[in-house]
Amino acid sequence: MIPIAHNDPELNGKYLGTISADFIKVCDNLKEAAYLLTERKISDYPIFPVSRQILPIGKILIGQIERPELDLQWNYHFSFMEEFVDRGLIMPEALELFKSSWRDPEEYCCLFVVEPDFTNFVYIPYPED
Repeated sequence: MIPIAHNDPELNGKYLGTISADFIKVCDNLKEAAYLLTERKISDYPIFPVSRQILPIGKILIGQIERPELDLQWNYHFSFMEEFVDRGLIMPEALELFKSSWRDPEEYCCLFVVEPDFTNFVYIPYPED
């Protein structure tokens, strides 16, 4: 099972800078994708797996290859809680814990950061208009 946490302190030093630099370039696309997932009643829990590699979770949304002009350090996929449960990434017994830690997808982006030495959920606020 993947641990559920709010902005783990491990993230700050090692990854937060590169994720934040990329996030500002892609946040509008991620927010729109989250809106579409919820509006179309696909899921109330949009999740964006991010990794330096292409992942077998969800579908690629914005990546280093698809958008070379953005000079991204991360690949962004889109998925949702139900896929994470189906794949065993969120165990059924942890579902209520996941939901209780959930943040409003209109205000926060739920990233699932996947790296060899760090894998966790991270919530990043969308920039205010």
